[in-house]
Amino acid sequence: MKNGRMFQGFHPIHCSTVAACEDMFNGDPASDVISLAKYGKVIFFIVLNAGATGTATITVESCDDVTPSTSTAVAFKYWVCTTPDVWGDMQSATSSGFATTAGATAMYAIEIDATELSSTDSFVRMQCTEVVDSPVDGNFMAIAGNPRYAQEVKPTAIA
Repeated sequence: MKNGRMFQGFHPIHCSTVAACEDMFNGDPASDVISLAKYGKVIFFIVLNAGATGTATITVESCDDVTPSTSTAVAFKYWVCTTPDVWGDMQSATSSGFATTAGATAMYAIEIDATELSSTDSFVRMQCTEVVDSPVDGNFMAIAGNPRYAQEVKPTAIA
């Protein structure tokens, strides 16, 4: 924490394309495409508030541009929290991702390092693919970290 300013080390991003917090996996939503050109890492957070049976498969895609013209699923690390603030051990997901668990009041943290993107890609997004079609209330966001240049006003990471 440099000069007592924790906020300078990360950049929160509202990256959800979900129009409402209801049935968040409906339609297989993806996050906005995020540029890691000025950041070293990104962590996506999924927060499930209500819903007893709906689930999704979560993958991370390395993208060549903002469209993206080409996207490639990549391996990543993630953590699961099923209590208000006690996180489990780090898990490793292959490019096939992982399945969320049915139930409410859970959080997932999905981390990708810029060096883990494919080839010369510098963009990334999270993809949710609904597995069990049952409404799940919640949302997701991202936090870019390890900025390449420390500055008070951070540049956008939404590609």
